[in-house]
Amino acid sequence: MIYTITFNPSLDYVLKVPELSLGKINRSENEKIYIGGKGINVSRVLNTLGMKSIPLGFIAGFTGKELKSKLIDSGIEPEFIEVREGNTRINIKIKGQVETAINANGPNINDYSIALLLKQIDDLDSNDIVILAGYVPSTIDSSIYALICKKLYDKNVPFIVDISGKHLIDSLKYNPFLIKPNKEELEECLGVKVESIDDLRNGMKRLQELGALNVLVLLGEDGAMLIDDQGNEYGLAAPSINVVNTVGAGDSMLAGFMYGFLKNRDYKEALIYGVACGTATAQCDDLATIDKIELMLDKINN
Repeated sequence: MIYTITFNPSLDYVLKVPELSLGKINRSENEKIYIGGKGINVSRVLNTLGMKSIPLGFIAGFTGKELKSKLIDSGIEPEFIEVREGNTRINIKIKGQVETAINANGPNINDYSIALLLKQIDDLDSNDIVILAGYVPSTIDSSIYALICKKLYDKNVPFIVDISGKHLIDSLKYNPFLIKPNKEELEECLGVKVESIDDLRNGMKRLQELGALNVLVLLGEDGAMLIDDQGNEYGLAAPSINVVNTVGAGDSMLAGFMYGFLKNRDYKEALIYGVACGTATAQCDDLATIDKIELMLDKINN
């Protein structure tokens, strides 16, 4: 089974406001509520592709119940841990002439709740796959990522890391199956400047030297580049589109990549599905729909 871990999921409340005026009453033209959280996004796109996964993480209060209900209604059965203090965060996204976002903190996650999550991880085995995605909220000790990676490494559970900075570097000694930085995150964690394809290649190889088995780098409109565990290099440009939304595109690419890889254990196919899903999400208000994914697959394959 594939498990995704999201420490601080959210409900994203998106309002379209033609012109935002500070200090005045503004009225929205329309509003929508979406489920948010990087690991949860991965689970949702996997579900769209017909592959089951189980989201793990923490929820709280009435907003947490709503988030869980929305996932269940979509055919996903999460195994969240409910915490008592606070509420699952609501993030406000105001779309107008420019986009403004206000992200909430989320609930207080205590040591007992962390212990319950670690117990869930202890129950996994080498037939499972874990995807760790997103930042650690301030109420959790930042060492939690390294602790989880070590547990998975000791149990021989393949895991994927989609985090940045020190957390990414700390995870590498536990040999994650895949890491997925973008160019800026690669520059940040290695302290280098990527100005050419050779710089990018050297940075990816350095991350492998530090322990990552496979390195997938997102390149925005330029698609993605992969160096696999055998040193083979793959690159794929994204189809040309009119971008509607970039939120969740990277998570969608990760979901598509894992789906493509697990189908036939083929990295080239994995990259095709990854780029197709990431590009499809960029064309949607929310995450990729199956018809958009199939359209992107046709464009890439033709």
